Amino acid sequence: MLTRYEKTRVISARALQVSMGAPILTDTDKERSIDIAREEFESGVLPISVVRKYPNGEEEVVSA
Repeated sequence: MLTRYEKTRVISARALQVSMGAPILTDTDKERSIDIAREEFESGVLPISVVRKYPNGEEEVVSA
């Protein structure tokens, strides 16, 4: 599960990609890139992962 900060970062990054012309991964009638990114996130189709690095050197990969 992502924290609210990670969720915001993932959706923002995807919104930037969409605004720069990246293909949209879901069927949607939304026009704003942030709305499209949020819908993609909620449907679970984003190919984005978050890597958490801990002080002891461990890493955890969480899929969005």
